Amino acid sequence: MPEPTPVTAAGLPALPPLSTQADTLIELGVHEIAGLSAAEIRAFAKAAEDEDRNGDQHDDGNGGGLLAIHPDRAPASAIAPLLRRDDKPGFVVVDMPDVDLFTPLDTLTLPDAPLYVISGVDRGDHMANWSPDEALPALTAQNRTPLLLSEGIHWVLQQPAALERNHCFMTIGSRLRKANGNLDARTPALWISNGTGRDGRERRNAPKAGWCWAGNRHTWLGFGSATGRHLPAA
Repeated sequence: MPEPTPVTAAGLPALPPLSTQADTLIELGVHEIAGLSAAEIRAFAKAAEDEDRNGDQHDDGNGGGLLAIHPDRAPASAIAPLLRRDDKPGFVVVDMPDVDLFTPLDTLTLPDAPLYVISGVDRGDHMANWSPDEALPALTAQNRTPLLLSEGIHWVLQQPAALERNHCFMTIGSRLRKANGNLDARTPALWISNGTGRDGRERRNAPKAGWCWAGNRHTWLGFGSATGRHLPAA
């Protein structure tokens, strides 16, 4: 495989301010799913914004930080249906009933808090037609961290333009570990349904959470990643 080109923001607009993202999550009811109050989410977003205004910038220029709720509080199965495209709700594919058992890779460390900020999100278009098995070590070499499925959903909730036909993305930070300790070969991804097969015709153009095999390549799937996850200083 060729060496990946430098990470870009894929021409996407900047993310909304964290305070605006907080309002979006509240309007969608994500705070209730997570057992948080609206005030808690707004206070966290304000603290993170204040820290950035004071010069402690965590973003790398890719358009602002992404507000995320820990997947233990807001699992993918609960927030995927909040996605919208062409007025159609998002969904999890029927052959992924264990979606919430996909947890962060052992090499990833999430902040020990219900809320955190993700910096430098990128769709990884330059890695289209790479397999997850090929992409993970390349991202690691770039000092980038692969997005979790729940984080990818948060991104599309805040920036629907991040998911477009022929430019969708995998979230290989989430994997299922089997009873024998090995990783399940499925790797989660977010893309747009064609309304075929078990998706159903009525779901054509709806955003979907699905999976691909870890060793397979897809020309229309990049790899969502970030520069890091952080909490505002206490």
